[in-house]
Amino acid sequence: MSRVQVVRPAGAGHETLYVLLISLFILSVAAAVVALRGEKHDEISIEAHQLDARRNLSAAEQGVYADLRVAFEEIQLRREEDPALLEVAVLAEEGFPPFVKDASSASRGEHQWQLLSDQAYLGLSQATSVAGSFLLLVPTAHDGAADVWLQRKADAYVPADLSPAALIAAGWQQIAAHYDAGVTRQHRH
Repeated sequence: MSRVQVVRPAGAGHETLYVLLISLFILSVAAAVVALRGEKHDEISIEAHQLDARRNLSAAEQGVYADLRVAFEEIQLRREEDPALLEVAVLAEEGFPPFVKDASSASRGEHQWQLLSDQAYLGLSQATSVAGSFLLLVPTAHDGAADVWLQRKADAYVPADLSPAALIAAGWQQIAAHYDAGVTRQHRH
């Protein structure tokens, strides 16, 4: 005689309920930890005549802007010896982007650079659909900061007066760079 014994599942519904409750508890604890320890990011507002270097520039424009900031540092170092600004040809000969003509400059708008009255460098874009024209204002103080402006119109011109008000009236926009912990990936706890 053979016997068949039927074994019924032991409350699978209860086990599922317990797993769901534990999962919800873990998720709520994780959310509380993130909410309490999360960093607050204050939005830095920029003015209407400014562009954010991280958010409002195309990749080509960001590349030219970064090159200008590096070249500016070299220009300022050279001004400690001689206060006159370096000619564009000298910067190109020494290989300083964006002044040098190479594959990078060709893919970033083929800017035609010129020195304006020993106080600024103007780079007129030959391909405004790729990148706009740039203006690097060099402060008279050797420890001043780079002041970079952008004009995306094909017929960009620079007013005789290089004051911010005159540049804004001519359609130029100042590039503003704000660096915070989110950008530099430096977290201090």
